[in-house]
Parts: sequence; structure tokens; C-alpha cells
Amino acid sequence: MNSLTKIFAIIFCFTLNPLHAQTLTQTVRGKVVDQVTKAPMPGATVMILNTNPLMGATTDLDGDFKILLVPVGSHTLRVTFVGYKDIILPNVLVNSGKEVVLSISVEEEFGQMDEVVVVATEKDRTVNDMVTVSGRTFSVEETRKFAAAVNDPGRMAQSFSGVVSTDDGNNNISIRGNSPNGLLWRMEGIDIPNPNHFVNPGSSGGGISILSSQLLANSDFITGAFPAEYGNAMSGVFDLSLRKGNNEKREFTFQAGFLGTDIAAEGPIAKNYKGSYLINYRYSTLSILSKLGVPLGDFVTNFQDLSMNIFLPAGKKSSFTIFGFGGLSDQNKDAEKDSLNWTTEFDRYSSRYFSNSGAIGVKHSYMINKNNFLQNTILASGHAIGDQMNRLDKEYSDQEWSYENFSNSKITFNSVLNTKLSARSNLRSGIYINQLYYNLRENGFDKEMNRMKTLINSNGNTQSIQAFSQLNFKATERLTFNVGMHYLQLLLNNSKAVEPRFSASYELDEKQRISLGYGLHSQVQPLGTYFAEYEENGRIIKPNENLGLSKSHHLVMGYDRQLNPFLRMKIEGYYQHLFDIPIKPGTDQTYSIINQQWSFMTDPLVNEGFGKNYGTEFTLEQFTHKNLYFLLSASLYNSLYKTQENKWRNTLYNGNANLTFTAGKEYSLKKNRMLGFNIRSIYGGGLRTTPVNLEESIEKNETVYDEERAFEGQNPAYFRTDLRVSLKWNRLKATSTLALDIQNVTNRQNIFGTYFEPAKGVIETAYQTPMIPLISYRIEF
Repeated sequence: MNSLTKIFAIIFCFTLNPLHAQTLTQTVRGKVVDQVTKAPMPGATVMILNTNPLMGATTDLDGDFKILLVPVGSHTLRVTFVGYKDIILPNVLVNSGKEVVLSISVEEEFGQMDEVVVVATEKDRTVNDMVTVSGRTFSVEETRKFAAAVNDPGRMAQSFSGVVSTDDGNNNISIRGNSPNGLLWRMEGIDIPNPNHFVNPGSSGGGISILSSQLLANSDFITGAFPAEYGNAMSGVFDLSLRKGNNEKREFTFQAGFLGTDIAAEGPIAKNYKGSYLINYRYSTLSILSKLGVPLGDFVTNFQDLSMNIFLPAGKKSSFTIFGFGGLSDQNKDAEKDSLNWTTEFDRYSSRYFSNSGAIGVKHSYMINKNNFLQNTILASGHAIGDQMNRLDKEYSDQEWSYENFSNSKITFNSVLNTKLSARSNLRSGIYINQLYYNLRENGFDKEMNRMKTLINSNGNTQSIQAFSQLNFKATERLTFNVGMHYLQLLLNNSKAVEPRFSASYELDEKQRISLGYGLHSQVQPLGTYFAEYEENGRIIKPNENLGLSKSHHLVMGYDRQLNPFLRMKIEGYYQHLFDIPIKPGTDQTYSIINQQWSFMTDPLVNEGFGKNYGTEFTLEQFTHKNLYFLLSASLYNSLYKTQENKWRNTLYNGNANLTFTAGKEYSLKKNRMLGFNIRSIYGGGLRTTPVNLEESIEKNETVYDEERAFEGQNPAYFRTDLRVSLKWNRLKATSTLALDIQNVTNRQNIFGTYFEPAKGVIETAYQTPMIPLISYRIEF
């Protein structure tokens, strides 16, 4: 740690060298469009407030505007257009390194109204105008500035109410007590595979995000009672939007740190053409941290990824977008070939693990007329996960212990039509068709049979269909309804669900709003679960091939109050009733797929389980004002499940309470420099635990849990504080940022769980990650 501090101090002092005073400026430009039809708004006025003389511009026939020579710093913009609500955009950050390119949506007014100003920060309204409850927008700046977020949406979301990390070593999150596997990832309006490195089979998270913050625009995060367009998810939705590259000027970003090297390029495709490209490549080897003395385990770890967004206008009413990502990651470990050094059973094992994922899509957007906007997308995606583990016997011979190789690919087509029926109402309808291909193989060593045993061995293809329609209706100036229906069907076994959705929002006055939301949500099981097999009388039996969908009723009530122009308070209460949940049959069985974090359950299951999640969430948030922001999130909740034993038990994720404080402050220094301090502190109830049965573990020489006491224990309270210190300085045509991110700054030993150690014959405790310092340098030009 001392050497890292010295390095940071040297670089920090270097940046403080005197510079000649100069006034740095940059261009602010963008497009103003209708919120529903995406039609350009010619003649809209865009003003930068509090400038002298007042700076601004009017949009042209294509809805584009450009404001030159805007001083670097934070600015507030106001957008006005006749017949539409005024929009105020605070905290638009202008740096010297890159132009600011905005995409602004405006909402049409109806009736005779007093002057209404909608304060539209990145956070207090969602990108999706049909999200009424349990939704918020997150910005690229949050993923960059939040302490320990490391440009990762999953880790950043841990600051929000109702969100709990299940493991410091990855970005899996439990939302309102649900399994992390209930999370849906979506990009540019279409579902995508798990966009993370180092993923486990059947999971929705991983070690670190494949997606670079360079590509992300403001995006939505939803935690319950989703609108009808979202399906095949039960806990939450990441609805990611991609930023278009600069179509007038070539710009570059370079970032280097202990997590790796990140390079991004963007610019126009051709002269006098409004198309653009944006490409990002990242390469890393986390083993550098280990060589510096940070204990990250015994694995040699590597990853790399590429992501892109290419925008191709095809006339005034039509455009194509080519977007995608791909990531490769692996971890390797060699067994210790000297039995004198075997202090744990783990030392005898070697492992070869890989996780590869990717998606490439083409989206066509077409304005049929002034009231209809059609979007068609086709996406090819897939992922492959493999792990081969061998164990050394006493003669140092390799014994195959486990083998996994899971490959899934998918071709998805979706078509979504947005129709403005009137100034009061709009309709969004769509269909999703998925062609699924799978090649799944899992073998494990059976100690009783003393040989490898096939658990899953299947390949083939199937299909799933989703369709939805939802209506947004403004009954009065203050009352808005969203009503919709979603349909999901898996053709593999013809399981299906018809899911009604409803939400309403009522503005008590210009500062207060109440909301109500309901939805029935269902989800397909992880594909490998359907193909579990065993042999009986010479026949292969697949007991789970006819499993139905898991289902959940969501009910949410909320109250939102703007305490002042920068301070917001929000309270939400929720209840979720889960049913048709796969469980092990039998009155003495305690297993439910609700508690599954990763891998595929290969035992026989039935759809006869239940669950319930209920709680209250409180959020107090100050949007950035005078270079200060903070977010206080508190949750009180209960998460329970029931099997055929007819007893309510805690789920694995039932911590009962969680408190998170996230804050940041920037100080203006001389010579166009900004010094930033960011902190995040989390205190919450520990995850639930099942005690280890020591006698049976000794007898079987492996960890055996006492399933009759499933999740009756609880880890000690979880506490972690992360700190980020950064220095940003603007130079002529370049912006640089130097940052030190210290994760778990107090080096608290949070308990992950317990296990039986065969080499010692005792129960051991596993801990989560220790203090990890990360230095990075970023330059935009």
C-alpha cells in the first residue's frame, strides 16, 4: 500500500505544475426529438442559463442545434418548444477534451395549462416514458464517479434502494430479496445475454462488465412491476442505451490502470454524412494486482473485450444502427505437485476455466409518419462457459473430477411500433421471436461409483415467443395511467403465461407525486435445468424437461417529493408473491430454485414452491449542486420461501435491512483543475446460511450441509466503505483524470460462508475481498 500511495502522490504532484491561465471552451450540440415518435423538433430553443451574455441556439429542420465556445464547467440548459413542456437539464458537464452531444426528448402538452417546467435530470425521470414505479435512470458519470463502481452498472446499482450485493468478487445483485438470476439485461430495445466476464452457468452477473462506460448513454434500472414490454424476468431490468459517436469530429479516449487498458475511438464515417462510429477495446490481466501483493486468489486471470455502436442514417426518416459486444475471459490454476505443501484440499486441484460471450445486432428505425415510429432489430448472440477440474491423487496422477461445457446461442428478432394516438395517449406494441440453440454437457465424479457420471448431455434447438402491448394515457393534467399485457411462451415444453401490467401516477401538486403499480411476471428456467438426466433400468430419464415457468405478482406503492430543486425524497412499499417455483418434491425437502445463484440444478424438480418478498424503501438524494451530490438509500425487507414441507423459511438473500450512503464533492482548483472525493458506505444484514454437518462431512470427506436447518443461520452484519479520490484537469483540447479507488478501505473481513476442509477435518470460514487499491489514468482528446 505504501508504494501505491507514493506512486499516486508523485503523479498528483506532477499535475500541479503551474499552467498559463487560459479560458477553455467546448462545443455543446445535439438533437431535440418528440418523446414518442422520435420526430425532430425544428425551431426548438436551447438556452444555457446563467451565462452573460446569454448563450443559446435554435434547432434546424433536422432538430439539430449547436452552441459554440461554451466555457468548461457545469451548466444548466433549458429547452422550449411551442406546444411541448419545457425541459431543464441541470449539471451538463462540459470538458475541453470532448464535445458534448445531447439527445433531448420533449413531451407534448395537452389542454390549457399554467406554465409547467419539467425538471429532467438524468435521474428523476426514466428514459422509458412508460416506467411509472420502481425505476430510475443512471448516467455514465455515475458509473465513473461512484466509489468502487469501476465503470460497472451492476456494482454502481448497489447504491440504490432494494439492491444488495451477493458477493464482493462479482457484480451479482439481489433485488428486493430475489435471486440474482431474475435480472434481465437489455440493449437498444432488445434482450441480450449476460454481458459480463467470468460468469457462472445460469447466472446474470459476473466478475466485471464487458460493456465499457464509453458506449453507455443514460439508461434505466427497474426493480419491480415492470411495464409490459419487459418479459422473462422476475427481479429487475437493466435497460441499456448506447451513445452515438461524434459525427462531426474524431475523438479518442485512453485509460490505463491496474484493471487494464481501455481505448475508445469515435467520429464521422464520411465527410458530409451524419453517420458515426464508436468503438471500444479493453485488455486486462488482473494478475498484476496479485504481483503487487493484493490477495486475489490462486488463479491466473485474464480478459479482453470489444464493443461498438455504428449509426448509419438512411434518409430523413430512416436509419440503421449496428451495435454489439464481445468478451473473452479465462482463469487457470495448476495443482501443487508436492503433498508436503497441501495445506488445503484445494491445493490438489487444477482448473481450466473460460467464459466467452458476444452479441451483434442491426436495428432499423423508421418514422412512418408524424404519429408512428417503427423499430425492427435482429440480434445474433451467444455465450460459452467451460471448466475442467482435475484432482491429484497420492501418486500425483491427474484424476478427472468435473467437466462443464455449456454453449448457448440465439437469434432474436423484434419489432416495436410506437403510435401517438393523441397528445394525451400513446401506444407501444411489439413482438419478440427467439430461435435458441444449445449444446450442454456436465459430468461430475461420483464417489460411490468411483467414476465420472453424466449429469447433463443435450444439444438441439427450440424457440420462444414474446408479445406485448401497452397504453400510456394522461387522463388529466395530473393523472397518468399505463395499462398493458405481456405474453411469454417457451416452445420446448409449451409452457406459457399471459401477464397483465398496470401502473398509475398522480401529481398532488408541482412537488409531490404518488404512484401505484402491479404486474404479473414470469421467467423461463435456466436451460440446463430442463436437460438434467439420470439412468434408470438402462433408460435415460430427463425429469425436468416439462418444468413450467416461475411466476410472481408484483405490487408497488410509492410517494415522491421534491424538497427543493436539488433534493428529492422517495418512499416505496412493495409486496411480491412468487408461485410455481421449482423445488425438490417431498415434505422433508428444503431446496428451492429461488436460492440458486449459479450452475444448473440436476435433481428432479416440480413447480410447487412459493415465495414472498415485502418491504419498504427510502431514498433521499441530492442531485449535483455546487459540486456536491449524495444518495442515502435504506431498505427494510423480508424474503421467505416455502416447499412441500409447508414451512416458511428465510431465503439465502434475506438480510432484512440495508443502508447505503453514497456521496461526492468536487473542489475547483486553479488552472482548470477539479479535485474530487467520492465515498460509498454499505451496512446491511448478512446473507442467510445453512450450517455444515461436521460428522457427515468427515464421513464423506466433503462439505455436507444440514439441509433440515436450511438458512436458519445468518452471517454477521456486512459493512464496507469504498473511497475514490480523483484529480481532473482540462487542457487545450484534452481532459485528463487521475484516480485512486480504494475498495474496502477499512479492510473489514466480511464473511462469505463456511465450508468443510478435508485436509484439516475442520469447518473453515471463507471471507470476502480485502482492501484493494486501484489506480487509473484517463485522457480524452
